[in-house]
Amino acid sequence: MNDGRTKEKTTVGAGGGAVTSISEGAGIGWTTGGGAQTPEAAGESAADSCAASSSPGEAFCRKREQPNGMLLEREPLKSRYRDILLYRLTYVSEGLRVKGYLAVPAAASALSPYPGLIYCRGGIRKVGMVRKRRIMSMARRGYCVFAPFYRGNEGGEGREDFGGEDRYDVCHAITLVRSLPEVKRGPVPLIGFSRGAMMALLAAKQCPDAGPVVVWGGVSDLFHTYEERVDLRRMLKRVVGHPRKQSEAYEERSPVYWLERISVPVMIVHGTADSQVGVAQARKLAEGLERAGKDYAMELYEGLDHRFPKEEDEKALDAVFGWITGKLAQAEQA
Repeated sequence: MNDGRTKEKTTVGAGGGAVTSISEGAGIGWTTGGGAQTPEAAGESAADSCAASSSPGEAFCRKREQPNGMLLEREPLKSRYRDILLYRLTYVSEGLRVKGYLAVPAAASALSPYPGLIYCRGGIRKVGMVRKRRIMSMARRGYCVFAPFYRGNEGGEGREDFGGEDRYDVCHAITLVRSLPEVKRGPVPLIGFSRGAMMALLAAKQCPDAGPVVVWGGVSDLFHTYEERVDLRRMLKRVVGHPRKQSEAYEERSPVYWLERISVPVMIVHGTADSQVGVAQARKLAEGLERAGKDYAMELYEGLDHRFPKEEDEKALDAVFGWITGKLAQAEQA
């Protein structure tokens, strides 16, 4: 149920700046207090991030009138929990309008910010779309959780391409999250589920503000996925190409081939009976991280499939957020 305390919508004004109208309620506004950034500052951060990046795709943002990561719209939605506020956000990614859900603890504000987190969904297009209940469950653990739909979904512009150009939707989501007034300053951790794991690790490789990454039932080797999932081959050939003819595109989407470029801690969560992404991908990722001398942890859940039953899922979430919180605390002390 929506407790009705916040009625808020953010749009872009004639001059290109964000204009927020807020009626009575949570008292969240665009201020620079408590570690928040103004939309203009978010634009500057996006431009700085792009200027520092070696990625040609990100460099394009310097030519955009609307900077990458800029919030265009914030629409309140009904929430099933009184202590969690839910929104649909629209933001800029490489000149496209991309959408996603934001779940925020009701106690979070510019004066009392909470850490931010990005949840990277699995699947493609309608398959594996973000579930509101999922991100609200995460937010109840004390985080402002944003889950991008990726380009072309739920009214967004463009077309997602399974870890191709849509990878920038996650990078620019980090800029977006860091600009929100109720989000605490600092690195932004990511949880990637299934195909979302490669999106999260791509962001960790390319985006300097990415924090610890959780790989949950995650794809770490797309070549392996092509062989393992006969039912996905048609989609993969259409969206990515054939693994023999477009091997470079497959390597770019396979974290096991570039783990030396990952500098953040990684936690692997996987069910040993996963029928969609075999546990061999988790073990291969762990072996690669071990060889590369990276900070990682792995928790295998005996007999569990791709999606965990509710009780086991809640226990796994507790372990995941305990690990994330610990790693963020270590980073603050460093």
